[in-house]
Amino acid sequence: MSNYILGTEPEFFPGGDDGVLVIHGFTGNPQSMRPIATKLAELNLTVDLPVLPGHATAIEQMIPTRYNDYLNAIDESFNDLNEKCGRVGLVGLSMGGTLACELAAKYPVTGVALINPFIDPPAPEYRNIVEELLKSGMEVAPGVGSDIKKPGSKELAYEGSPLEAALSLFEGLDNLYEKLQNIHTQVLLFSSREDHVVPTSSGDILEEKLKGHIERVWLENSYHVATLDFDQELIESRIVEFFKSIFGIA
Repeated sequence: MSNYILGTEPEFFPGGDDGVLVIHGFTGNPQSMRPIATKLAELNLTVDLPVLPGHATAIEQMIPTRYNDYLNAIDESFNDLNEKCGRVGLVGLSMGGTLACELAAKYPVTGVALINPFIDPPAPEYRNIVEELLKSGMEVAPGVGSDIKKPGSKELAYEGSPLEAALSLFEGLDNLYEKLQNIHTQVLLFSSREDHVVPTSSGDILEEKLKGHIERVWLENSYHVATLDFDQELIESRIVEFFKSIFGIA
């Protein structure tokens, strides 16, 4: 049993024959996604809210992890849920949205909801900076977590960002771009107008690649971790309605 930070534990909600896999972001944990998972579970959906490798414990546990570790773990979570359920949908925040797109491009999934997904790879100049920091001996940079506009709301993310893990994520984004054309399910995309972690160009790429399959909702009053921000209720209600429609829930 891992020593999870209090409030960041994974959670599984047993329910009916339809399921949803809910995926948190880079250096984050289930805390940022638990309200959405709970709302979906209230629809009698079977909901899995896992922890990605190296997350929700101590940052030292995350330093040796790489993007493929997260991808392999979430692939396993999807297949486990798919064995229990006839249909499976996905919800992802930030890198959780990246992973959701990976799954949707590989498997027949029943609807995907994305909140500020990370899709657009950083420029070479930015990667060069990260590589130089690594060469200088720095393993962890200041964190990107808890980008929230709402006073008093806090994401229980790591305070640092492991640089090797981040570089592996950027490489994953490079490889994801061509896979996006394989996503044919309905996608509900939320984009914050002001996001200090992921540029809105990520959402633009999805709109371009997923023509006819995507609806974009702009968030006017939230930063990156919009699931804990001023637009939380809007996101939850739209995701609930999305999956009620997708799964035919009255």
